[in-house]
Amino acid sequence: MASEAITLMTKWPLQIVSYILALIPIATGAIGLLGTDDPLYAGVSHNVLLDTNLRFFGGFWLAMGLAMLWAARKIETETTLFRALWAAIFMGGIGRVISMFAVAPPPAPFVAFTVLELAGAPFFIWWQARISKS
Repeated sequence: MASEAITLMTKWPLQIVSYILALIPIATGAIGLLGTDDPLYAGVSHNVLLDTNLRFFGGFWLAMGLAMLWAARKIETETTLFRALWAAIFMGGIGRVISMFAVAPPPAPFVAFTVLELAGAPFFIWWQARISKS
């Protein structure tokens, strides 16, 4: 009984952070479904390949956010899903770093996203592992 109370008390902060962070891919994924009409890409030519990829990744990103909401519900037992989501986010951060070196640094908010993706992913996986073991 005592370990159940400890798990309940320690899982709430991670659940709240996960719910809040899930809103980012949900919102930006929905916007990404606009393809090259996404306000972020204002001034970019309407290239069919770019548009279809942006819409695909917008849908994928939206689904990732919804999956994070699902995982946060039972965060102490959804270990595999939680880790898979954060591993995918980490790999996205690796992609951003490659882009920074191959092309140029992105605007400041995207540098901050990269830090969250690369440093946050291992931290959140570690945090969830502590909760799942208690």
